[in-house]
This record gives sequence, structure tokens and C-alpha cells, in this order.
Amino acid sequence: MTVIKTSEVQRLDRGGSVSTLPLITRSSAREQVVLTSGISTYPVGGGAPMHSHNCVEQVTLLSGVGEVVIDGEVTALEPYDTTYVEAGIPHLFRNTGNEPMTILWVYDTGRVTRTFTATGRTVEHLTAEDRMSDDEA
Repeated sequence: MTVIKTSEVQRLDRGGSVSTLPLITRSSAREQVVLTSGISTYPVGGGAPMHSHNCVEQVTLLSGVGEVVIDGEVTALEPYDTTYVEAGIPHLFRNTGNEPMTILWVYDTGRVTRTFTATGRTVEHLTAEDRMSDDEA
């Protein structure tokens, strides 16, 4: 069993003023990791560049308001709205409100990659190369 005490987890600077609190990751869980999860906070006007993953992603908006673009379709999001994005599908989340937007994300694997749509570049999730601003992708 693994218990994650968020007060003891170091927030990661993801670029573009986005911060992430990793929860279940390969380094935090002692057993075989079959999912990856965390909480990310986006500043007003902030968001992720268009990208896809090697796995399924579930995202629940916890606070603030925003929108998701999945395969070209834009959908407004309010707290507790939840998305399910299949592997390989281009998508992005962005904050459209006037306060920070916080999301909980869960991937169905212990090894997650992100492929930036604009460049085709694939990086390991939560590494220094996995940045959330367009100029850093």
C-alpha cells in the first residue's frame, strides 16, 4: 500500500506558470504501477499545447473553469466535468476563467509519454522536457 501525503510532495514547475503535484508515479508507488496520476494548476489564460499520449487519460476539472479541445472539438468545462481521451488523440486543456484552474489527471499506465502535435516530438511525462508552454514544446 502507498499513501501520498500531498503536504510532502514537491510541486513541479511545468513552464508557462503551470505547476503539477505528482501523486501516483513510478517513483512514488512501491508496488507495480498500473496508473499515473497528479494534480495540475493552470494560471489565468494558461494551458497546455496540443498533444497526445501513448495511453488513455481521464481528467476531472476540480476548480476554476476552462475548456478542452479534443480532436478539434471545443467543450467548456466546469468543476467536476470529466473527460476521457483515448491514446493518440490530440487534445489540450486551457483556463478560460479569471482564477486558477486545477485538474486531476489519471493515465492508465505507469509509463506515460506526451507527443507535441506541432513538432511531433515525444517526451517522457513529467520530465524536464515535458513543458506546458508552446514555446517550450
